[in-house]
Amino acid sequence: MGLFSKDIKTLDDLFIHTLQDIYYAEQQIAKSLPEMIEKATDPQLKQAFQTHLGETQQQIQMVEQVFRLHGHDPKGVTCPAIDGIIDEAQDIAGDVEDKDVLDAALLAAAQAVEHYEITRYGTLSAWAKQLGRDDCATILHQILEQERATDQKLTRIAESKINTKAA
Repeated sequence: MGLFSKDIKTLDDLFIHTLQDIYYAEQQIAKSLPEMIEKATDPQLKQAFQTHLGETQQQIQMVEQVFRLHGHDPKGVTCPAIDGIIDEAQDIAGDVEDKDVLDAALLAAAQAVEHYEITRYGTLSAWAKQLGRDDCATILHQILEQERATDQKLTRIAESKINTKAA
Protein backbone atom coordinates (compact mmCIF):
# COMPACT_ATOMS: atom_id res chain seq x y z
CA MET A 1 0.00 0.00 0.00
CA GLY A 2 1.64 3.24 -1.12
CA LEU A 3 1.21 6.63 0.49
CA PHE A 4 -1.44 7.63 -2.03
CA SER A 5 -2.84 4.16 -2.46
CA LYS A 6 -6.39 3.76 -3.61
CA ASP A 7 -6.83 1.50 -0.55
CA ILE A 8 -6.76 4.64 1.58
CA LYS A 9 -10.04 6.40 0.91
CA THR A 10 -10.97 7.94 4.23
CA LEU A 11 -9.29 9.56 7.21
CA ASP A 12 -10.13 6.41 9.14
CA ASP A 13 -8.25 4.31 6.55
CA LEU A 14 -5.29 6.67 6.82
CA PHE A 15 -5.44 6.53 10.62
CA ILE A 16 -5.29 2.72 10.63
CA HIS A 17 -2.49 2.65 8.05
CA THR A 18 -0.43 5.13 10.07
CA LEU A 19 -1.15 3.18 13.26
CA GLN A 20 0.14 0.05 11.51
CA ASP A 21 3.22 2.03 10.46
CA ILE A 22 4.06 3.15 14.00
CA TYR A 23 3.33 -0.32 15.36
CA TYR A 24 5.94 -1.76 13.00
CA ALA A 25 8.31 1.11 13.85
CA GLU A 26 8.01 0.51 17.60
CA GLN A 27 8.77 -3.17 17.11
CA GLN A 28 11.86 -2.35 15.03
CA ILE A 29 13.00 0.16 17.64
CA ALA A 30 12.60 -2.47 20.39
CA LYS A 31 14.76 -4.84 18.34
CA SER A 32 17.51 -2.26 17.72
CA LEU A 33 17.80 -0.75 21.21
CA PRO A 34 19.66 -3.69 22.82
CA GLU A 35 22.49 -3.25 20.29
CA MET A 36 22.59 0.49 21.01
CA ILE A 37 22.70 -0.23 24.75
CA GLU A 38 25.60 -2.61 24.18
CA LYS A 39 27.56 -0.14 22.03
CA ALA A 40 27.01 2.93 24.22
CA THR A 41 29.92 3.63 26.56
CA ASP A 42 28.59 6.59 28.54
CA PRO A 43 26.70 5.24 31.59
CA GLN A 44 24.04 7.95 31.45
CA LEU A 45 23.42 7.33 27.75
CA LYS A 46 23.33 3.59 28.29
CA GLN A 47 20.75 4.07 31.07
CA ALA A 48 18.65 6.37 28.88
CA PHE A 49 18.57 3.68 26.17
CA GLN A 50 17.63 1.01 28.73
CA THR A 51 14.81 3.17 30.04
CA HIS A 52 13.60 3.83 26.51
CA LEU A 53 13.59 0.11 25.73
CA GLY A 54 11.17 -0.44 28.62
CA GLU A 55 9.04 2.49 27.47
CA THR A 56 9.03 1.17 23.90
CA GLN A 57 7.79 -2.23 25.05
CA GLN A 58 5.02 -0.49 26.99
CA GLN A 59 4.19 1.69 23.99
CA ILE A 60 3.77 -1.38 21.80
CA GLN A 61 1.11 -2.57 24.23
CA MET A 62 -0.54 0.85 24.23
CA VAL A 63 -0.68 0.89 20.42
CA GLU A 64 -2.21 -2.59 20.52
CA GLN A 65 -4.85 -1.19 22.88
CA VAL A 66 -5.62 1.60 20.38
CA PHE A 67 -6.06 -0.99 17.62
CA ARG A 68 -8.52 -2.96 19.77
CA LEU A 69 -10.45 0.15 20.85
CA HIS A 70 -10.78 1.08 17.20
CA GLY A 71 -12.02 -2.41 16.31
CA HIS A 72 -8.90 -3.73 14.57
CA ASP A 73 -6.38 -6.46 15.25
CA PRO A 74 -2.85 -5.15 15.85
CA LYS A 75 -0.85 -5.46 12.65
CA GLY A 76 2.18 -3.68 11.30
CA VAL A 77 3.08 -2.53 7.81
CA THR A 78 6.65 -2.05 6.72
CA CYS A 79 7.85 1.45 7.46
CA PRO A 80 10.70 2.39 5.11
CA ALA A 81 11.34 5.59 7.09
CA ILE A 82 12.16 3.85 10.38
CA ASP A 83 14.06 1.11 8.55
CA GLY A 84 16.18 3.81 6.93
CA ILE A 85 16.83 5.64 10.19
CA ILE A 86 17.85 2.41 11.92
CA ASP A 87 20.00 1.25 8.99
CA GLU A 88 21.79 4.60 8.90
CA ALA A 89 22.43 4.43 12.65
CA GLN A 90 23.89 0.94 12.34
CA ASP A 91 26.09 1.99 9.41
CA ILE A 92 27.45 5.05 11.22
CA ALA A 93 27.99 3.19 14.50
CA GLY A 94 29.90 0.51 12.63
CA ASP A 95 32.31 3.11 11.22
CA VAL A 96 33.16 4.98 14.44
CA GLU A 97 36.16 3.88 16.48
CA ASP A 98 36.40 6.74 19.02
CA LYS A 99 34.03 5.82 21.87
CA ASP A 100 33.06 9.43 22.58
CA VAL A 101 32.20 10.05 18.93
CA LEU A 102 30.35 6.72 18.87
CA ASP A 103 28.20 7.84 21.81
CA ALA A 104 27.42 11.10 19.97
CA ALA A 105 26.47 9.13 16.84
CA LEU A 106 24.25 6.75 18.80
CA LEU A 107 22.57 9.64 20.59
CA ALA A 108 21.93 11.48 17.31
CA ALA A 109 20.44 8.33 15.81
CA ALA A 110 18.19 7.90 18.84
CA GLN A 111 16.97 11.47 18.46
CA ALA A 112 16.21 10.91 14.78
CA VAL A 113 14.02 7.99 15.87
CA GLU A 114 12.36 10.13 18.56
CA HIS A 115 11.58 12.89 16.09
CA TYR A 116 9.97 10.40 13.72
CA GLU A 117 7.86 9.01 16.56
CA ILE A 118 6.86 12.50 17.70
CA THR A 119 5.53 13.34 14.23
CA ARG A 120 3.61 10.08 13.98
CA TYR A 121 2.04 10.21 17.44
CA GLY A 122 1.15 13.90 17.10
CA THR A 123 -0.62 13.20 13.82
CA LEU A 124 -2.34 10.06 15.10
CA SER A 125 -3.58 11.86 18.21
CA ALA A 126 -5.02 14.71 16.13
CA TRP A 127 -6.67 12.31 13.69
CA ALA A 128 -8.16 10.24 16.52
CA LYS A 129 -9.77 13.40 17.91
CA GLN A 130 -11.06 14.33 14.46
CA LEU A 131 -12.56 10.85 14.14
CA GLY A 132 -14.34 11.28 17.48
CA ARG A 133 -12.10 8.72 19.17
CA ASP A 134 -11.06 10.59 22.30
CA ASP A 135 -10.29 7.24 23.95
CA CYS A 136 -7.66 6.51 21.30
CA ALA A 137 -6.45 10.12 21.26
CA THR A 138 -5.78 10.02 25.01
CA ILE A 139 -3.55 6.96 24.72
CA LEU A 140 -1.74 8.30 21.66
CA HIS A 141 -1.17 11.63 23.40
CA GLN A 142 0.32 9.82 26.41
CA ILE A 143 2.80 8.11 24.09
CA LEU A 144 3.54 11.44 22.39
CA GLU A 145 4.39 13.00 25.75
CA GLN A 146 6.70 10.07 26.59
CA GLU A 147 8.48 10.53 23.24
CA ARG A 148 8.89 14.26 23.82
CA ALA A 149 10.29 13.62 27.30
CA THR A 150 12.77 11.09 25.93
CA ASP A 151 13.88 13.55 23.25
CA GLN A 152 14.37 16.28 25.88
CA LYS A 153 16.35 13.88 28.08
CA LEU A 154 18.60 12.94 25.15
CA THR A 155 19.10 16.62 24.33
CA ARG A 156 20.20 17.32 27.92
CA ILE A 157 22.66 14.40 27.81
CA ALA A 158 24.02 15.56 24.45
CA GLU A 159 24.42 19.18 25.47
CA SER A 160 25.76 18.54 28.97
CA LYS A 161 28.50 16.06 28.08
CA ILE A 162 28.30 13.73 25.06
CA ASN A 163 28.88 16.39 22.40
CA THR A 164 31.61 18.07 24.46
CA LYS A 165 33.47 14.79 24.94
CA ALA A 166 33.14 13.96 21.23
CA ALA A 167 34.57 17.35 20.25
